Amino acid sequence: MSMTCRIFSIALLVFLASACGRSEPTVSFSKDVRPVLESRCGECHTPGNPGYEASQLSFASYESLMKGTQYGPVVIAGDSASSNLVVLIEGRADPSIKMPHAGAPQMSASEIETIHRWVEQGAKNN
Repeated sequence: MSMTCRIFSIALLVFLASACGRSEPTVSFSKDVRPVLESRCGECHTPGNPGYEASQLSFASYESLMKGTQYGPVVIAGDSASSNLVVLIEGRADPSIKMPHAGAPQMSASEIETIHRWVEQGAKNN
């Protein structure tokens, strides 16, 4: 093996090793997720308002979010594909129940991705 091939091989191995060791930044509930939920969902999902009255889902605290609705949990830690919160904000459910509802300010792609990543990372109270 020529010297150039050896150097290239070593460089490639170093690059692959460093790329495999990278992890995405940790999403914080208090710094990243809660502000989005409060600004996009909080008004409707407080006692006396339609979202809360229909589902009993409150975004007032981590505990109330993780409690879920009268029908069960909306967050399954580590499983965004099955978490109803993510399903509803990504619009994977029936369009008539996409959250936030039509007319309300919609979440940006980056806000949705933040919540998606938080759930995938274990939906921690951090």
